[in-house]
Amino acid sequence: ILRIDAAAARAMPGVADVIFASDLPPGGQNALGPVAKDEECFADGHASHVGQVIGVAVADSIEAARAAAEAVAVEYGDPWEPPIYTIDAAVAAGSFFDGTRGDERTSWSRTGAALGITTAHDLEAGRDIDEAFAEEGLTVVSGEFRVGGQEHFYLEPMTCLAEPTDDGGISVLSSTQGVDKTHKTVARLLNLPAAKVVSKVRRMGGGFGGKETRTAFVAAACAAAAYKVNAPVRLALRRDVDMGTTGGRHPFVVKYTAAARRDGEGVPKLAALKAQLYSNGGAFLDLSGPVMDRALLHLDNCYRWPAFSARGVVCRTHTPPNTAFRGFGGPQGLIACEHILEHLATELRVPPDALREANMYAEGDALPFGQVLCAGEWRVPRAWRELREGAEVEARREAAAAFNAAHRWRKRGVAMLPTKFGINFTAKFMNQGGALVHVYTDGTVLITHGGTEMGQGLHTKVCQVAAKAFGVPLSACHVAESASDKVANSIPTA
Repeated sequence: ILRIDAAAARAMPGVADVIFASDLPPGGQNALGPVAKDEECFADGHASHVGQVIGVAVADSIEAARAAAEAVAVEYGDPWEPPIYTIDAAVAAGSFFDGTRGDERTSWSRTGAALGITTAHDLEAGRDIDEAFAEEGLTVVSGEFRVGGQEHFYLEPMTCLAEPTDDGGISVLSSTQGVDKTHKTVARLLNLPAAKVVSKVRRMGGGFGGKETRTAFVAAACAAAAYKVNAPVRLALRRDVDMGTTGGRHPFVVKYTAAARRDGEGVPKLAALKAQLYSNGGAFLDLSGPVMDRALLHLDNCYRWPAFSARGVVCRTHTPPNTAFRGFGGPQGLIACEHILEHLATELRVPPDALREANMYAEGDALPFGQVLCAGEWRVPRAWRELREGAEVEARREAAAAFNAAHRWRKRGVAMLPTKFGINFTAKFMNQGGALVHVYTDGTVLITHGGTEMGQGLHTKVCQVAAKAFGVPLSACHVAESASDKVANSIPTA
């Protein structure tokens, strides 16, 4: 970024100001990020992707604010390096979040590489992988599986209302899954004590993971504007701006080699899996590291691989940073595993479901990351059998085959897949929660908890818990907004 000229924008009718990184209070920290502070609220000196925020225009109407934003003149120089947009390009250029890029002329010279952040993780279990593949009588397949990205497309785009308080602090009402992340980001940006910043949310119009971390820069920009002009400011992103700045589900590429054999009775048995996972993290780290970890932890799905070796690394590209999205890397790992099983079943000339059934974990088995499936807690095989019978899967498949034989252009199919998903945060300290409960003399109960409501019915469930605990009617319990001044240091609602 060579030059920014906002004079014309500031002179427009109804415009209060245009805020940039240089307008932050003394000591305010422009850097932000949930894991590494490698992103900037306002791009300062360099833009790492199209759509990165440089500033925010403040006016007395949304039309005037948008016109002012369009009137700001920004002059860009030549890029420091060829732009990278895809996983393939990143792999070819060696552009990864692995702590090895420290070139002063790269767009990340001040950020992740300098911090030594690495996302290159390995997961190995069972016997030696090379010895396993060296055995005779194996059917071995190799291939590549790709999973595209996905837009959250929550009904309510990113939105925030920031209001200065009479004690020199600021209150932020934000559509966010991460009350505490928003709270800390705003406090750092404005160099305010955490006690003078209040972050709160009543409910969201959808989140799906997209409002866990990506709301932070929106709320911070809104708070910076309100703090500078000393007046309430509301910021609501237009749908195209929201989609162009916030990122989505991580695209993945999985390169694999897998092996299986038929045992003495002709039953197909898995032998080994070796896989390399790449994801497109975008320009900044955000939550791409733990998303990759969860993909690795789910690559086995419900099946026992006697030899298992997987490695994952996040690619750095010049796109908006990708982030949490329902399943958080788990779906990418699961569907890659199912593709591999389909590939093996084709080569073995066995029905895919036969391969699945013959290789499901049993009680007492250990997963690649060490968890043991305890007796009475591993229910997938039983659920599989009961569903196949109850849903009459075989009869449905026969009916679909008959329909397909009789119709040239219209086809039908029946699919059934098992799923194993870990519901906890992989960062174990995050598996906690808090609540503030008030009991009034009229017998009613007011609850404030650290979770956030985005349509999943959390407030209702919390009221049900309180009603049962106190022995009062559900109608006597009420949940107020989620707020950092009621429940501090809360964990994001995933």
